[in-house]
Amino acid sequence: MIATLRSVRSFPRAVQVLLLNQLGVNTGFYLLVPYLSGYLGGELGLSAALVGVVLGVRNLSQQGLFLVGGSAADRLGARGVIIAGCALRTVGFGLFALGESVPILFAAAILSGLAGALFNPAVRAYLSQEAGERKAEAFALFNVFANTGALLGPLLGGVLLLVGFRLSAIVAAVLFALLTIWQLAVLPVRRIEPSGTTVGGDWREVLTCRPFLAFTLAMVGMFALQNQLYLLLPLQAAELTGSASPVAVIFAVVTLLNLGLQVRLTRRLDAAPRATTIAAGLAVMGLAFLLPALLAPLVPPGLVGLVPVLLAAAVFSVGLMIAQPFVNALIGSFTRPGLSGTCFGVFYLASGITAAAANALIGWAVDAAGSPVAWLPAVVCAAFGFGSALAARLLATRLPQEVPT
Repeated sequence: MIATLRSVRSFPRAVQVLLLNQLGVNTGFYLLVPYLSGYLGGELGLSAALVGVVLGVRNLSQQGLFLVGGSAADRLGARGVIIAGCALRTVGFGLFALGESVPILFAAAILSGLAGALFNPAVRAYLSQEAGERKAEAFALFNVFANTGALLGPLLGGVLLLVGFRLSAIVAAVLFALLTIWQLAVLPVRRIEPSGTTVGGDWREVLTCRPFLAFTLAMVGMFALQNQLYLLLPLQAAELTGSASPVAVIFAVVTLLNLGLQVRLTRRLDAAPRATTIAAGLAVMGLAFLLPALLAPLVPPGLVGLVPVLLAAAVFSVGLMIAQPFVNALIGSFTRPGLSGTCFGVFYLASGITAAAANALIGWAVDAAGSPVAWLPAVVCAAFGFGSALAARLLATRLPQEVPT
């Protein structure tokens, strides 16, 4: 923890602001969104199909427009796009608090999703630019602050839910309003040099950059396995303990490990070849999902049954901490300066599509095996991790040197 704080203080003010902004963004997002489906289907009485459509529209508005947000960051400046994203999410979450009609709910879903499409690639592009040669360490800190917000948000949301969902939505909207004002006041303005190209030309340049596309495809395993923290591991915890409550313990373990180890790990590995480091992290992530299938038969049902899942979550977390900062540090380095936002937009658009497909495949594996702790879903997850690790190693000679973007 002390090492993390020292690292934060060693970065320029802009990086520190972006880190704190991400803490606030994830806190506000996760205090509301995990409870949204229960509110729509319970208090408002919407059908399960309509709840699914509203949630799907929110997700599609975000994942499908990442490329637009990334291009906007390159063309208009990441600062303005980040601020616009926070402002839109203020409006979107405010509508969830005030509206009950289906049109208003759809408007809230679209605006809150569009907000994420704007500031997610923009904040990463800005961070990449400001961190200079210390990109990997900056993204390691970014993970720490993001994960902390993802833990604090549901805890705060659970408390606010005792009063009512509307209070949670109001608090989330107020938090994003404060973030909007704060970014306006303290986030430095950076001059944007005219590129002399069109938006379509920028997209073509990124989408025809073969090393970048190969790298994006190679990271399919990371995309797929990250989402199992929200799908497979909770299902395994419920299966082995008979309760969904211990899921909070999983997130607490992941966050505490991240706080204690992320910065140290990234600094230790910074001198190693990027392909080797990323491949090792991906392999560890894949290995983690074999542990519940291997250990579940050895533990009795009840709370003790959570041990294999916690071990899997811990090993998975270490693998992600090894790989992810270096992956993010490379994304904006494949093309010319000024296209980092577009690169992040393409990369996270691909991640959203891949994650949806992987969730469907892993869900099928769970159903086919009849249990989330069976070997079939474990082997599918391991194949994602090991396959991406092999792909990363094969790309060793095609990875760029990290340069300021």
